[in-house]
Amino acid sequence: MNRIHQKLQENKKLLSIYFTAGYPSLNDTAKTIKELEENGVDMIEIGLPFSDPLADGPTIQASSTQALKNGMTTELLFQQLGDIRELVSIPLIIMGYFNPILQFGVEKFCQKCQEVGVDGLILPDLPLDVYQDQYEPILKKYGLVNIFLITPQTSDERILQIDAASDGFIYMVSSASVTGSQEGFGNQQENYFKRIANMNLKNPQIVGFGISNAETFQQATKTAKGAIIGSAFIKHLSKNGTDTIGDFVKGILKN
Repeated sequence: MNRIHQKLQENKKLLSIYFTAGYPSLNDTAKTIKELEENGVDMIEIGLPFSDPLADGPTIQASSTQALKNGMTTELLFQQLGDIRELVSIPLIIMGYFNPILQFGVEKFCQKCQEVGVDGLILPDLPLDVYQDQYEPILKKYGLVNIFLITPQTSDERILQIDAASDGFIYMVSSASVTGSQEGFGNQQENYFKRIANMNLKNPQIVGFGISNAETFQQATKTAKGAIIGSAFIKHLSKNGTDTIGDFVKGILKN
């Protein structure tokens, strides 16, 4: 069974952390993953840096730019992850834009994911119909779960299509803005969370965008299975490096 499926069966609210591979320093990737698991994180999203990250806010964009300057490449990421399954057992998901994967070769990329123990992909700019028409058999061949995003603007009809095509969890974007651009949730987001919960989808939902502390983590997981923290964690890495990752995670999970 895929590690994502196993994790989703656990009777708890899940904390997923996003970070950019090769940031703050080129060789921090494996250490960051290890520290996150040791401090109680349930899943990790490894950001594949890209030169034109349209959906990302300034914090993640800056980390992506720095990682590329540091020398991070797709090939190097797979080298860094070569022994990762000797260190950690939680699900690992690569999140990135489709262009670098297309350049690398989609089947080659998926094969490398399987070799190093990556469990799934989040590719925000890969449309559902293109995925189903061209790439679904390749991902399934290599045991990868493809995770789709929905937003408050996604129609119920589209959400049901995504739910039918999904086999893992749905990434529920909390707002239409870029990452890291909001603090907390208002009535609009609360109503959106309830609307999705009332649809009784077959796949659990994990909320992303706007989660930065224990309070927003609890808000986001009232009706959802878990929440993803990205920009707030990148800011912590920017300020403190990798040595105080445990302090950040404990601050989220303190309740």
